[in-house]
Amino acid sequence: MNLPLLLHFVRKDLIDRHAASALGALWTLLLPLANILIFTLVFSQIMGARLESMGMEYLGSYGYSVYLVTGLLAWICFSATMTRITDVYHEKAGLITKVRVSLISLPVYVVISETIVYLISMSFFIVFLLLIDFSWSIYWLWLPVIFLVQQVLAYGLGLIFAILSVFLRDIKEVVNVATQFWFWLTPIVYVATIIPERWSAVFLLNPIYHTTKAYRDALILGQTPDLTSLAIIAAVGFALLALGIYLGRQLERDIRDFL
Repeated sequence: MNLPLLLHFVRKDLIDRHAASALGALWTLLLPLANILIFTLVFSQIMGARLESMGMEYLGSYGYSVYLVTGLLAWICFSATMTRITDVYHEKAGLITKVRVSLISLPVYVVISETIVYLISMSFFIVFLLLIDFSWSIYWLWLPVIFLVQQVLAYGLGLIFAILSVFLRDIKEVVNVATQFWFWLTPIVYVATIIPERWSAVFLLNPIYHTTKAYRDALILGQTPDLTSLAIIAAVGFALLALGIYLGRQLERDIRDFL
């Protein structure tokens, strides 16, 4: 897919989200800002004491908000990227059947669009952290690396699901339901220390468990994340992406026919 067409899809996607509203694309800025305010101001008062009771009082009065938002923003981006890519061929069926567009690179616009929304949200979050004099460190430079690993995994999974959903429409619903379970199997709204020891091995198989911990290691704790875990997740993500590309090329004609 050529770059101008890809950028057109990204621009159209960001605008079409709120095309029927009076403020239009401005909601792309306002919604992340509203979410940050809710998470940081409301949850800091409601859940603030929870982290203190778990030995994390060093995070201060906004501790739970910082803990929550760090993991939640990344999860929202990951899950939205994966689930939206899953449905991308059906969403763009009219285009795919008329124009010789690359089925492999078409979902890239979803990755870019969700990344832009994530960067907007993180910008507001970083401003908030600076306003409350949160200690920043050089380890924040690990955040783009962790994000890249996460999005490669989202793209790889989404691409495979997108191909399968052309032939099995139930795949979209299965992915949506599985994503709900996946969220609660990841320590985003709760602290990992409450996980029973007998279940710890199961949680360790969850790649987003490790990326969420990596975000918090870098941003909250100011330390290098577990690079071994990130390397394994990256390898899995690229392997899934390679599998998706292979399947896409092998089944391209069938995909266009079924659509």
